[in-house]
Amino acid sequence: MAAATEEFFDVVDEFDVPIERMSRSEVHRQGLRHRAVHIFLFRTDGRILIHLRTATKEEFPSVWTSSASGHVSAGESYSTAAERELLEELGVSASLAHVAKFDACAATSNEFTELYEARSDADIAVDSSEIADIKWVTLEEARARVEAAPDEFSPAFRLLFAAYLRTHP
Repeated sequence: MAAATEEFFDVVDEFDVPIERMSRSEVHRQGLRHRAVHIFLFRTDGRILIHLRTATKEEFPSVWTSSASGHVSAGESYSTAAERELLEELGVSASLAHVAKFDACAATSNEFTELYEARSDADIAVDSSEIADIKWVTLEEARARVEAAPDEFSPAFRLLFAAYLRTHP
């Protein structure tokens, strides 16, 4: 029964062009290039939400990461995936702005990744199957935490956050 509900991803080439559709488990088992999105959610006072991944996550359990993130499903656009992940993980619907695109690499678990940002003061409804805890922190507090304890953050978050700070000082 699990196979019937398994997600399917577009396997992509080195230019992020889809070449095949495969199941999530097979893409991960083979370490194939695929797609993901991350969203940095900010309050209007400038604080960013970071979340602690649950201990049951397949990759990088019990580490802090982006406000919301997830895979792009087969045939789905990056922007649609970002809207979906923000709503699924945090219960927030907000206007998204594209920030940057990152090539698939070790830090992104071989995922081409698009980063988006959103601003909202809406109440958060956490998906407890994905998120163990959340914190609202200033960019400076987040930077200091990453510098002091980088292993407490996912590699993808460290990469995306460093790039974000370079372009949004």
